[in-house]
Amino acid sequence: MKLTYEGIRDRAAWEHAGIALPDYDPEETALRTRKNPAWIHFGIGNIFRIFIGGIADRLLRAGEFDRGIICAEAFDFEVADKIYRPFDNLVLAVTLHADGRTDRRVMGPLSEAVKADSYDADAWERMKEVFRDPGLMMSSFTITEKGYALRNPDGAFPPHIAKDMEKGPEHPAGAMAVVTAMLLERFRAGGAPIAMVSMDNVSRNGQKFRDSVLETAETWYRNGFVDDEFLSYVKDEKRVSFPWTMIDKITPRPSDEVRESLKRDGVEDMDIVVTSRHTYIAPFANAEGPEYLVIEDSFPNGRPPLEKAGVYMTDRETVNKSERMKVTVCLNPVHTALCTYDCLLGYRLFADGMHDPDLMKLARKLAYDEGLPVVEDPGILSPEKFLDELFAERFPNAYLGDTSARIAVDISQMTAIRFGETVKAYVERDGSAEKLVALPLAIAGWIRYLLAVDDRGEPFELSPDPMIPYLREQLKGVEYGRPDSLKEQLKGLLSNETLFGSDLYAAGLGTKIEEMVRDQLAGEGAVRAALEGTL
Repeated sequence: MKLTYEGIRDRAAWEHAGIALPDYDPEETALRTRKNPAWIHFGIGNIFRIFIGGIADRLLRAGEFDRGIICAEAFDFEVADKIYRPFDNLVLAVTLHADGRTDRRVMGPLSEAVKADSYDADAWERMKEVFRDPGLMMSSFTITEKGYALRNPDGAFPPHIAKDMEKGPEHPAGAMAVVTAMLLERFRAGGAPIAMVSMDNVSRNGQKFRDSVLETAETWYRNGFVDDEFLSYVKDEKRVSFPWTMIDKITPRPSDEVRESLKRDGVEDMDIVVTSRHTYIAPFANAEGPEYLVIEDSFPNGRPPLEKAGVYMTDRETVNKSERMKVTVCLNPVHTALCTYDCLLGYRLFADGMHDPDLMKLARKLAYDEGLPVVEDPGILSPEKFLDELFAERFPNAYLGDTSARIAVDISQMTAIRFGETVKAYVERDGSAEKLVALPLAIAGWIRYLLAVDDRGEPFELSPDPMIPYLREQLKGVEYGRPDSLKEQLKGLLSNETLFGSDLYAAGLGTKIEEMVRDQLAGEGAVRAALEGTL
């Protein structure tokens, strides 16, 4: 059985293998979508394929919408070549339940894969063609936090962003410059409205996205590449909106076990691909069952009926409360806190660490004791019930196969949101965050993790993070087994407001974190002893 348009015509074979097929024609849907695009998405990795693609699939199956999604990739072009085109853009979605059951379904709403590559003339022209179409309603994004970032911690543009700013819209490379160039193309074609929808785990993601696009456009204006009418178009949220969203679905890398089970059932060519940019992706995508997507209902050119596929459509304030609930208290802080300790204590899977009494104590204290008191109930979702589901069902789900190393990717891009917002809430409420224990312990664990030496004294590989060279430089001279080697090295790090959202010394936590890191440097077993002694 091949995952192609032709391959799924043998419905009996797929159904015999327990794999559901689309009850609409993906090929006809693709032709209709390419001719009259309504939805384009940037960042076409695993969470997009199984979650956002799943939303479009449900709309098609229910007859609520007649088109799929144009899939645009601005970072890792190999994904389009190796995972989309050879499989006619189909995806085999595998839901991994906590009791070991799996649901498997072929989905066909991903209608075209386009490289957002300004140096590929044909691909770039196709991108422009899509954005010139007045019927295009929305452009959504899962490009991770770093995709929206324009500046280094020192406030300067990194080289590739500086080049985009200096050279203008003809050959952009960074995601924000690519997006701004597409909006310029839409403006030149008549200025039809559009919604630009970030679906990334970023606090106030729509605002951050808008700020980055506006900064790019304003810089191009100062450099003479665009006029003031284009600036007015981008700034007018009645024409170009940036809705805020909250998204939640744990989507690990493709699982070896899932691959083997598909192969045993006769599905061909299910190999996992690791691209030169270290993207782990496969013709299938696996994820947990629970999922949440909350979107501010601000779509100036109309939208698909997303609420018919389980999406919460609401106002900005409710989105913000939902996002803060998830990103600053319930899910993401626990992920970030435990994944580094998992690496230090020798746990590969995140679910394994959740069975460690010390780590469970850290997780519960961080979420229930320190987070819940300063988070506002969004109304549509209960923070306490959300947490209960996480701890009872989602975090311990070993069948997800989610590794702590994956969760540890790009932590430096997340600390200001996942920890910093709670720190600021305590400072605002109490004048200081000094009473916190689990949160500073989480930050101390991350700093100890950056030494790349585990609690037995064995070296391990750090997960990718663009700031590792800077962070390791800050820790120069700090050595495993020598607590006295930690002197003043953390001053610059813990006072960095870009990293943590505030100066942690001014918040009453800097010295406490220094002491916690020092305790974890004592030698073999020091991390475990620090956890036991602190909690």
